Amino acid sequence: MDKFVLYLNQTCYTGITGYEFHYTLYEPGTYYAKHIDQFQNNGSRQYSMIMYLNADWKTEDGGELCIYQNETPQNISPDSGKSVFFRSSDLLHEVLVTHKQRMSITGWLKINLS
Repeated sequence: MDKFVLYLNQTCYTGITGYEFHYTLYEPGTYYAKHIDQFQNNGSRQYSMIMYLNADWKTEDGGELCIYQNETPQNISPDSGKSVFFRSSDLLHEVLVTHKQRMSITGWLKINLS
């Protein structure tokens, strides 16, 4: 991750100073409602990343990441090895109901606001 942050800072002048990640496990029947990853009172989260860990995922398993960038929502299946990267302040998204365990590593590239 350090090399990726260095690359972003050198090529895109992002000013990333840190990051945080966590392992996410959704049990069957769970979801995450529509949201934006950047908090209203804290703009330190600049970019969001999701890395999926789900082998042999099928459409009927559900659990898609649904993004609302244009008028038509787009669903992204959580297939193992797939990664999603987006600006934390810009992309309204949700996790649709999963029908089997859904695993990912989710995190944020951050800037120092002090």
